[in-house]
Amino acid sequence: MHPRKTLAVPLAAALAMALTIAAPARADTPSIKVENGATQPVFSRAEAVKQTVYVEVEGTDSDGDGKPDRVAVDILRPKETEQGLKVPVIMEASPYYAGGNDVANHPVDVDANGNPLPTLLSLTDKLLAEPFDGYYDNYFVPRGYAVALVENLGSGRATGCPTTGDRNETAGPKAAIDWLNGRAKGFTAEGEPVDATWSTGKVGMIGVSYNGTLPNAVAATGVRGLETIVPIAAISSWYDYYRANGGVLAPGGFQGEDADVLAKYVLTRADGERVCAPVVDHLTATQDRVTGDYSRFWDARNYLNDVGKVKASVFLVHGLNDWNVKTKQFAQWWYALSKRHVPRKIWLHQGTHMNPFSLRTVEWLRQLHGWFDHWLYGIDSGIMREPQADVETAPGAWERHGSWPVPGARPVRLHLDTGSRLGLLPHPLAPRESFTDQKTRTAEQLAESAPAPDPNRLAYLTPALPADLRISGTPEVSVRASLRDGASPYLTALLVDYGTDVRADGTLVPTGETLCYGQGVPGDTGCTNLRRLGTATTPYKIVTRGWLDVRNRHRPDRTDRLLPGREYSFTWDFQPTDHVFKKGHRLGLVILSTDRDYTLRYPEGTRITVAPGRSSITLPVSPGVLP
Repeated sequence: MHPRKTLAVPLAAALAMALTIAAPARADTPSIKVENGATQPVFSRAEAVKQTVYVEVEGTDSDGDGKPDRVAVDILRPKETEQGLKVPVIMEASPYYAGGNDVANHPVDVDANGNPLPTLLSLTDKLLAEPFDGYYDNYFVPRGYAVALVENLGSGRATGCPTTGDRNETAGPKAAIDWLNGRAKGFTAEGEPVDATWSTGKVGMIGVSYNGTLPNAVAATGVRGLETIVPIAAISSWYDYYRANGGVLAPGGFQGEDADVLAKYVLTRADGERVCAPVVDHLTATQDRVTGDYSRFWDARNYLNDVGKVKASVFLVHGLNDWNVKTKQFAQWWYALSKRHVPRKIWLHQGTHMNPFSLRTVEWLRQLHGWFDHWLYGIDSGIMREPQADVETAPGAWERHGSWPVPGARPVRLHLDTGSRLGLLPHPLAPRESFTDQKTRTAEQLAESAPAPDPNRLAYLTPALPADLRISGTPEVSVRASLRDGASPYLTALLVDYGTDVRADGTLVPTGETLCYGQGVPGDTGCTNLRRLGTATTPYKIVTRGWLDVRNRHRPDRTDRLLPGREYSFTWDFQPTDHVFKKGHRLGLVILSTDRDYTLRYPEGTRITVAPGRSSITLPVSPGVLP
């Protein structure tokens, strides 16, 4: 792919562009209004045209009924599109519009061979997409955009079967984009052909969670007409959602969930349980909850394989405390896009699995508006001349940088030593230390008492930091260790900030202010109560963590046997982060085996012996001071 270049538009050219955009094709043809480099709300949300189209997904028959799958597309567009106005489309594809089913998760307590022990966990509701009562319609339809909501295959009124990120799911919203560009067939509910004569063919996809993952997937097809994507809390590789470095891993808060469970949850089409049973059974049979190895199953759900096909610009948003869709998902996608010079922008906030509209509403709307105006209307909104990265370093404290990781960040290695010490100097003669795996206490419970000794983990801390220390990027840990007397194959590492501080607690708190951001309709005022991140004073924080199945010490797609008691070198990554350790705090590394809330839980008793003198942690440190 040839890198797409973004150039500043000279003032004369910008004025000419604005006049051209605003100029009507005929005297009676409506047009958008542009002032100060931005589309203006001159169209009526209340009078907008609602339309449902069933788009044929050519070449995809995931339910095996001998007919191409179809997706339902609900459209809201200015009434002036009936009078010749052509508009671009803001699209959100989702498997959640019809809700979800009550599904049992997989058991996570396993025997020594990794076989499940009898127990059931329930999959609770995930974040649902916002339909027309969200903010896209109130804000963007009056400014000359259409909004299109696409039901994913196997959900709601769509046909086909869900496969949790495989190519057939990508084909649904891709077909909708093709229909908007005259390349696919669309039908009314009565079966009459219908064309998108009102569409410019330019599409921007946006969404949160699964709804944000689909934009990544569709962009990786290189489909013409997809000009930009806004993936929020999105997945770039499904392996890294349900696995980590060869180990079976849960998304935070959903222990025991896996690809087949999620497919069952979103399978809300008519007669779906009967029609799609073979498809879901195949997911269960091939996802492999025993070895956790990377495989052809997961490779088919890895959008990084096709990042070279991405032609759309990318405005990426993620929470630095999101343990559902973990931060590796945004970082590896961002790194890959950066290598290919894809036009891009990034927001990193201190929230969890959240929509940025909920926590920085005014600024989010300003930047998103400028982004869509630039990429879907060709308006010089100035957004591409602003800093590339917005990073929230503490609740409500935002910084802007030219890129991410923060420029100037460099790798710094800290070495382990006896006496729970962590520092710059290596200690090759430090004696070995041991701990025993358990599965009843959480990582938080094991970390909170450090540096005091604990039989179920090891902890190493720096002295009090003489100055603030910022890390920005992906940390890595290397441990020389042996395992014996048990079945657990996991090594878990925690990077901990020890020091009392006011920190984000994962909640949103009303500010008492109301913002009316768009035109209201009955049942939807176009207003919202503004919120901020909730906070709590805590003595420590697990900044990030990383997991390894030691049998995959060489590569994630291959299980290699370990000899009990033999020492091996293990190196694995943490989840990427951006965090400031404040002056006077202590930076800590905690090593354990089973992570109760994330990993499978093997029988207790594995004995892990670590050689501190041959172990270290490498941090991406921005310019600062280390003890």
